[in-house]
Amino acid sequence: MKMIIDTDPGVDDAIAIALAHSLPEIDLVGLTTVFGNTRVDQSSRNARYLLNMLGADVPVAEGAAKPWGDHHFEPSAWVHGPEGFGDMAEVPQIGKDHDMSAAEFLVDMARKHKGELVVCAVAPLTNIADALELDPEFAQNVGKLVIMGGALHCPGNITAHAEANIYHDPHAADAVFASGLETVMVGLDVTLQTLLVPGDFADLAASSPEIGGFIHRISNFYLGFYKEVADLDGCPMHDAAAVLACSDPNWFGLESTGLRISLNGETIGQTIADNSRPSVSVATKIDAQATLDKLKTHLAALH
Repeated sequence: MKMIIDTDPGVDDAIAIALAHSLPEIDLVGLTTVFGNTRVDQSSRNARYLLNMLGADVPVAEGAAKPWGDHHFEPSAWVHGPEGFGDMAEVPQIGKDHDMSAAEFLVDMARKHKGELVVCAVAPLTNIADALELDPEFAQNVGKLVIMGGALHCPGNITAHAEANIYHDPHAADAVFASGLETVMVGLDVTLQTLLVPGDFADLAASSPEIGGFIHRISNFYLGFYKEVADLDGCPMHDAAAVLACSDPNWFGLESTGLRISLNGETIGQTIADNSRPSVSVATKIDAQATLDKLKTHLAALH
């Protein structure tokens, strides 16, 4: 399948991008970047750095720098580190971004690969909402949108109500869920079941010294966050779960419902079932062992 990953790298984004690159069933045709875990310029720089490390000749199109409306945004440095890659103090600038903006690139690629393109959005949904505004046919041209975001039947992870990617731009997310775009939401209902523990990262470094070693290094900061905040001895593979929902949808149990986003008050960013909206598929079950096994197997083979 042809795939664009919309991303804000980010430790778990790096794992997801490396996984997508490693899977023979995925043809990664581009990355689009957005604010979120990092500022958008950091997201683009990190994406290009990672692609260079992977040896992947894939364009990076830079997108939105801030949310829709006047919603406040602050990079998640306490989760992913000041530059997005754990305790890395500097990330080299390698290559240049695509001439098109993220929204323009998404619209162009959806036209060129009508009905075939899968957009895997593992960040705030601003670029997707911008693409829908730019081209009224974008929703019909995209084959499928798979989102890492939201929490339908469980609490949030940035507030008691909201998951971080949705919270960072609730207005854009609400527009996406209203659009009728064929959508699968892979949120906290399933991703919290996919814990990678320190030993998994050590094994990865031993099997794949360059790529696995890099993921091992940047994971320490991320693991520390989950230990401190949630007393977890591992970290969820949030974004990689969305990639695997594209490649192995049979591992996910889905619930069909319309969704809207709370846009104000203390519940802002909450994903709420609303059957007056177009139906989307929400992942509510996952074969956690199968997803973890495939992730570890394919990343370990990267060199």
